[in-house]
Amino acid sequence: MAASRVAAGIFVSRLLGLVRTRVFAHYFGTGELADVWNAALRIPNVVQNLLGEGSLSASFIPVYVRLLEEGREREAGRVAGAVLGLLALTAGLLAAAGVWAAPLLADSIAAGFSAEGRAALVPLLRLLFPMTGVLVISAWALGILNSHRSFFVAYVAPALWNLSMIVTLLAAGARGLMELDLLVALAWGALAGGALQLFFQLPFLAPHLRGVVPSLGRRLAAVGLVVRNFVPVVAARGAATLSGLLDVWLGSLLAAGAVAAMGYAQPIYLLPISLFGMSVAAAALPDLSRDSTAGRDRVRERAEQAVGTVLFWLVPSTAGYMVFGPEVMGILYQTGEFTGGDARAVGIILAAYAVGLPATGTSRVLSSTFYALGDTRTPARIAYARIAVSVAVGASVMFPLDRLSVGGLGMGAAGIAAGATVGAWLEFLLLRRSLVRRLRGLSFGRGSVPACVLAAALATGAGLVTATLLPPLHPVLAGGATLLPFGVVYLLAAHRLGATPAGAAALLQRLRGGGGDEDGKGKGTGR
Repeated sequence: MAASRVAAGIFVSRLLGLVRTRVFAHYFGTGELADVWNAALRIPNVVQNLLGEGSLSASFIPVYVRLLEEGREREAGRVAGAVLGLLALTAGLLAAAGVWAAPLLADSIAAGFSAEGRAALVPLLRLLFPMTGVLVISAWALGILNSHRSFFVAYVAPALWNLSMIVTLLAAGARGLMELDLLVALAWGALAGGALQLFFQLPFLAPHLRGVVPSLGRRLAAVGLVVRNFVPVVAARGAATLSGLLDVWLGSLLAAGAVAAMGYAQPIYLLPISLFGMSVAAAALPDLSRDSTAGRDRVRERAEQAVGTVLFWLVPSTAGYMVFGPEVMGILYQTGEFTGGDARAVGIILAAYAVGLPATGTSRVLSSTFYALGDTRTPARIAYARIAVSVAVGASVMFPLDRLSVGGLGMGAAGIAAGATVGAWLEFLLLRRSLVRRLRGLSFGRGSVPACVLAAALATGAGLVTATLLPPLHPVLAGGATLLPFGVVYLLAAHRLGATPAGAAALLQRLRGGGGDEDGKGKGTGR
């Protein structure tokens, strides 16, 4: 199953990402330098958000796949080369501009940081902007590999980026580097990791590069179509970029540690979205693009199946994060400078984000469906509505919440997270309404979704009972002992209630000792 290969690649990469964040937490906790590093990653990420995987998936992959399906391999190669040339030129110019404007960016976007914090941000930005330029080219390679169904390689490559930073942090820390010197070393490791990620993809990419010559493609009609699709997608991605920058700006106005706390919570919040929302959406996009020529009914059927699979995993993730957020943070980050109080505070922020998990994950699939239908403008317009609502809600509640302290950390970041949740649900509702009109109907599994909710409630009860009975333990042991029964009870209960999508059936068969349906599939369709 394509989604399984995508999820496996993402899982390896995200696992190393968690290790990287745990090592970082050990050295920096939620102090001011942790704020600085998280801002340093967010600001150059503008380039990657605008030009990277999301934009290419919506504009380039559908055109490239259709050319391949029509047997026009030579033209597909020329289009791929033109897109590469345009990306390299644009990313290079933006990265150079970021290096030059680093002091201005630090003073404007991180306005709430101390003068020392803003000064520390500048050398980091000058290393991380070139890194994002390299990662944009890696995203082009990912698009080619996805189109040829080499999903695992495409999504496991970022593991090298994380691995490079882990090794750099440990080596620099062992040498006694401290504070800003350690952060600068980490930025060099990130730049090297971006190059490693790209080079890893090249051997797998080589068989598909026949006829690919970098150019600006001014005479290719298909390139014009890609560019026309690209502009509204970049506008939509600009919404995500603006959201990230506004998070930094708003967080810098709060008590110290707010930006770092969001930086710890967001990767955990995004993990199930990446594993299940992104993986299903990425695997479905080429098939949706092919199905768009077969008619509305086939597109609707595939979209419903993808949404059912996503919700099967995101419903329990939401319940787990809302109830067991501090335990999750204790397992992952509680070490060195990251204290038990930090784990409790960041766990609350995670819970605020988690309420929007089903909406965010489902919206990935709905947006991909629009892209496959050749409509990139509708998701773009809706994305800006989401950002406006998110910022308005977050800004209105973050200062009152910042007066509350958990573990010595102000809770203003939870207000920003709550704003993101409200915006996520608005985006989902608007996308769904528009797609129902376009496809003349869309079912999200009226039977399976309530069953998933019931299974998640049973699993939460099992986790709470276990947590109550446990003696005092190390956070890793206590969290693991709580979350394990939660996961097992959910999977078994969902299977008994008939809510299991086919992709999860093999795992459940192993849990049940090989019993169940003879064809290895669950009772439910996941739709």
